[in-house]
Amino acid sequence: MTKQFDVIIEKDSEGYFVASVPALKGCHTQAKSLDVLMERIREAIELCLEVQGELLLEPLDFVGIQRISVAA
Repeated sequence: MTKQFDVIIEKDSEGYFVASVPALKGCHTQAKSLDVLMERIREAIELCLEVQGELLLEPLDFVGIQRISVAA
């Protein structure tokens, strides 16, 4: 059975791409290239499902992304 997950990708100040999967708690990874990042996040998802099981799978529907500015 194939499952689909939304992956959020950001780029940090050191140039690393960082990926996280909101539906799986603690599921994230990083890499210098997008190709490597996608391989690593796929592995991370598989490991999270193996360790956490499907009981902890939190179904989420992707709505969108908004950027908010606040005074720091």
